[in-house]
Amino acid sequence: MKEINIGRILLENRRRQNITQDELATHMGVSKACISKWETAATYPDITLLPRLASFFNISIDELMGYEPQMTVTEIRKLYQQISHDFFTKPFDQVMAYCRTISKKYFSCFPLLFQVGTLYLNHCTFAKTPKKIIDVLEEARELFVRVKEESDNASLKEQALNMEAFCLLKLGRGEEVTELLSDFIPLKMPSEPLLAEAYQMIGQNQKAKQILQAGIYQSVLELLNLLLSYTKLCVQDEPSFKETSHRILSIADSFQLESLHPSILLTTYFSLAQEYMNHEQEEKALVMLEKYSKLAVSDIYPLSLHGDTYFTLLDDWLKENLTLGNQLPRQESLVRKEIASVLTDTQIFASLADNVKFQEIVRRLEREKGAPL
Repeated sequence: MKEINIGRILLENRRRQNITQDELATHMGVSKACISKWETAATYPDITLLPRLASFFNISIDELMGYEPQMTVTEIRKLYQQISHDFFTKPFDQVMAYCRTISKKYFSCFPLLFQVGTLYLNHCTFAKTPKKIIDVLEEARELFVRVKEESDNASLKEQALNMEAFCLLKLGRGEEVTELLSDFIPLKMPSEPLLAEAYQMIGQNQKAKQILQAGIYQSVLELLNLLLSYTKLCVQDEPSFKETSHRILSIADSFQLESLHPSILLTTYFSLAQEYMNHEQEEKALVMLEKYSKLAVSDIYPLSLHGDTYFTLLDDWLKENLTLGNQLPRQESLVRKEIASVLTDTQIFASLADNVKFQEIVRRLEREKGAPL
């Protein structure tokens, strides 16, 4: 019952209003000793007295009990960073137990539950055993399902649906994903142009530009992900694969992703290298891995979401509209530790083990892995 803080709240409100224990006891029809026991948490008021106590101090029953069903965006960001760090420094089971406690306490704070599920996804490999990893993925899926079914935020519900599908894919349950998403691919009509025109109509041109910048930024990232997924379906279609790869790199160059969003460019280079290996084009795969390694050891840290000389209004939009603000969902230390191991752990690159260029790429990344974080 340590989450019930009636005693502290009573004491704080009574002192703030200069009310004695005798005066409060008289109003409530109880003894002074009873008030004293409430304030020291030796006992709690009868549930039928809570409305009268709350009314006396002009506060809600939730405030009287010290119950906070929601966390602020700032609190969620801070908690996410703390837990992400804890996964590196504390026993996995201990951190998971803490996450479960937080989730239960704020079970109706859907932005928080969404981020806890994201933490599970990004750190499930710390569970070590295959069974534990599956259990963590299932826990994450259940959190996303709750957000999807209970939240009244349409955007958050959609994100939760997609994350639920991602969990199912990780769990190898592809058929469930098709059932979940088959009816969810609507004809898209972006709202940003309408909203921007509305802001322009009322004389807020800067806000209109910000809305459109945010829309362009998100669309570029979404388009990259779609194209990368499409390359995986072009194993038997060399012309389509060649053209898709060309367009991916053209987009990356046009929007200067090396500086705008190096994290997604790292993923892009790595994914293309894998697909070139699938097409038995080792030299082109090595070119992508060379780009990957040089970017990984370049001056891109600390990693964060941000604008640039084109997306001049994006920084404020990120801080105002994303729960995690400009921070990435994966802690930078995790990204930097994985940049080398992911090459040697990915089976498709095993045939390159004796290649001199590949060995140099791995050495370059290993040096980065050992660099101070």
